[in-house]
Amino acid sequence: MDFNQMLGAVMLFGMVAVIFIGFPISFTLLFLAIVFGGIGLGLPQTFDLAYLQIWGTMKDEVLPAVPLFIFMGYMTEQAGLMERLFGALRSLLGPVRGSLYLAVILTATIFAMATGIVGAAVTVLGIMAGPIMIKAGYDARLSSGAIAAGGTLGILIPPSVMLVVMGPTMGVPVNLLYSASMGPGLGLAFCYLAYTMGRSLINPSLGPPMTPEERAEAYQQMTTERVGVPIVVLGFLATFVLTALIVYAIIGAFVDAWAVRAAGGLLVAAYAAYAYITQRYFRAIMLGISPLAALIGFTLGTILGGLATPTEASSCGAFGAMVLALLYNRLDWTAFKNACVGTMNTSAMVLFLAVASNVFGAVFTKLGTATVITNSLIALPLDDGWKLALIMVLIFVLGWPFEWPAIILVFLPIFMPVIERLKFGGMSKLELLVWFGALVAVNLQTAFLSPPVAMSAYYLRNVVPQWSLATIYRGMADYMIIQCVFLLLLFFFPELSLWLMRALR
Repeated sequence: MDFNQMLGAVMLFGMVAVIFIGFPISFTLLFLAIVFGGIGLGLPQTFDLAYLQIWGTMKDEVLPAVPLFIFMGYMTEQAGLMERLFGALRSLLGPVRGSLYLAVILTATIFAMATGIVGAAVTVLGIMAGPIMIKAGYDARLSSGAIAAGGTLGILIPPSVMLVVMGPTMGVPVNLLYSASMGPGLGLAFCYLAYTMGRSLINPSLGPPMTPEERAEAYQQMTTERVGVPIVVLGFLATFVLTALIVYAIIGAFVDAWAVRAAGGLLVAAYAAYAYITQRYFRAIMLGISPLAALIGFTLGTILGGLATPTEASSCGAFGAMVLALLYNRLDWTAFKNACVGTMNTSAMVLFLAVASNVFGAVFTKLGTATVITNSLIALPLDDGWKLALIMVLIFVLGWPFEWPAIILVFLPIFMPVIERLKFGGMSKLELLVWFGALVAVNLQTAFLSPPVAMSAYYLRNVVPQWSLATIYRGMADYMIIQCVFLLLLFFFPELSLWLMRALR
């Protein structure tokens, strides 16, 4: 290694050491890039690299989707759509053992499709479900784990902000990363549901069902809240259309004739519409589920179908969230200001970290250390499967001290030349990159549940002080095992992430 390459190695280890001490990541990356770049490359070239990286980030056509998706998530939160969704699922699943676990995970899964951020989901779920679970006598360890694990699905399930940033870095269309992450995200949610329901069936004291009085109280709360007439009409239309499309798709798996599928979908949708009109309880549940589901389907459907770019769809989603807040009588100046402030804070953190990571990565690459690391990984006497496994272990370890933007924008470009040379069966280069993106997404989601950082634990501890940090950590450990098992399944069975992309192409 020459002087500049050694300087880059010191720069890398210095970054890890300083961040472990507790310095802010963004300022640390910029400071180290300027100092070490000035020593090895000279200040003029370092500032030129910084200028080009900042200008390139500003010209990126995908990154504007980041604040729009974040605003969409904060607006749905301010509109109370997550509380209404949780109330609907809680009332619907009340008689089932472990119903609150199921309601929490399902709410987190659906809400993850309306926001690409983790902190908001964990916080709101903790505020809503934590006191109810404590009052109902639910197990604290299992409850805290369900909230923390369910809330982290927002980093994986589209419209994940992380995937928006990952796409340009890997040179992969964001809609393909969305389609590859949808299957693993829903698969993990199903595993969470199966685990909590299984534990509740084996030991009913962990998750007792709601009593008739509790269910009547929840039902009363849902049916007495006033909503505008337009939201009732929207709920009716969304119920009819979504039911018809779902049944059409289900019948299509067994019958090729489109007329039969259409007739079946319309028949079931007509029955759902009848129940919506005549049954007060069914209407209350659908008012909590169908409008948000329609917003998610419209936003994600256009992206996955290739009809709109993430930026275009995110703008429509942000506007749709405001319309829903208005129709639910929740759009006032306070809610709008809170959503804007939350969007500015989160977007500033993500985008400034993206700029700092790009500058650091450019200087680090120019020093030549990135090439040394890449060549060393390529030269390892391991087959392709073991090389990929080693990279996954490195990303998992890096997920402890680092935020995901630093990993994606600094370390992922180092690994990409290695990944592009791997060969797995008849997989094309694009399919390999998309599969790798899904693996990285699940891996980084796991980092949100793994000590010593595990930000989900701190989010939850702040809003549910009755649960100790040790209890939350033990609860998350159960779901960490599920995460690791699922990551192994995704590693050995790439079809778990590629089937939807292949079906849509």
